Amino acid sequence: MTRKFWTIIDITEVFHVDEQFIIDLEEEEIICAACQEGVREKRYSPEEVEKLRLAKILVEEMDVNLPGVDIILRMRRDMLEMRKQFDAILKDVADKIKNEL
Repeated sequence: MTRKFWTIIDITEVFHVDEQFIIDLEEEEIICAACQEGVREKRYSPEEVEKLRLAKILVEEMDVNLPGVDIILRMRRDMLEMRKQFDAILKDVADKIKNEL
């Protein structure tokens, strides 16, 4: 996903979802369109499109409802953030050990 922003038409064509699915995700606050000055149509960042892609998999392949999708995506975000923090801690510890040797 190298695009800077995606339109609803882009998303429906690439991911084979209907506009109602996108609207439902917005209503559940799972994804949010980017606000851009002077742009009328809704546009979505690559991060939001990735959430949409994951939501599609969860709904279609795993039969998860939208509230469940929201919980899973929040937990995923939190776990990734914790991993970054843990990696930073490990790097600090490794650097301190390296400096002491």
